[in-house]
Amino acid sequence: MELRQLHHFVALAEERQFTRAARRVNIVQSALSTSIRALERELDAPLFVRSTRDVRLTGAGEIFLEKARLAIEAVRDARSAVAEVQGLKRGTLKIGTVQSLPAFLDLPLLLARFHQRHPGIEIRLIQGSSSALADRTRAGGIDAAFFPVGTHLTDLVTTMIACDEVVLACPRGHPLEGLTGVTLEAIKDFPFVDFETGWGTRRLVDGRFGDAGIGRHTAFEVSDLDTMLKLVSLGLGIALLPETVVVARDPDIGMARLSSPELCWELVVAHLPVAGPGTPVAAFLSLLHESLVITDTAQLPEA
Repeated sequence: MELRQLHHFVALAEERQFTRAARRVNIVQSALSTSIRALERELDAPLFVRSTRDVRLTGAGEIFLEKARLAIEAVRDARSAVAEVQGLKRGTLKIGTVQSLPAFLDLPLLLARFHQRHPGIEIRLIQGSSSALADRTRAGGIDAAFFPVGTHLTDLVTTMIACDEVVLACPRGHPLEGLTGVTLEAIKDFPFVDFETGWGTRRLVDGRFGDAGIGRHTAFEVSDLDTMLKLVSLGLGIALLPETVVVARDPDIGMARLSSPELCWELVVAHLPVAGPGTPVAAFLSLLHESLVITDTAQLPEA
């Protein structure tokens, strides 16, 4: 039994619906279902009664929910106690981030929780492009940075936070709205709204068009997501963006799906190897680990 399974179980017990619970713990629904079934096999007892509309706890599930919450809280308390023993009373934590994380990660809330646990540690937040953040992290100017994959990262420790399908965003009523299997060739002549070079999804999109040997017309280059979505909603262009962003941000935005192979946007947290426990960055990464159920590409250090 793993801690992440307890997080999965509690999320499903509280949300009572697989789709909402999967979104809450930031994994796909099939992965959540697999995790719950494995937990039930290990306990040799059904924890949920499933229906087409929702799920509800069995008697065994209700008892296990209480114990699971206690176990999660005990782990949090243990980590907090260890951090206090290590003397995290002062220091600086430098966090880098690209824009538009709220759909995937509530970074301000995470930093607030870190400040609550370690009020003596000064927190600095730096925004920038993926390449700039990666360079500053390599140089030691940033302790940990959140940005999408798309740059050379073999010299940094990375952990995936989210993986989201890239979809086509268009204004409501656009000829492409609602279509599936849209090819790059079919959209190359439409005006695009995109981020400046090096920002957001620009590197990913440029790379896919470049690999396909297809040119496109970028009519608007912006540095923030809100402006991009507004331009799209007003019919000035189309954009390729993570599905979660498109669905969450603007009711005037329509959507279409690309043909296979799907284009995926991957968000990671990157940092240099951590020397050991007792440092602000180790404590922050530990808090991130317990706050999110994430897919590891490298082991996060314990604080």
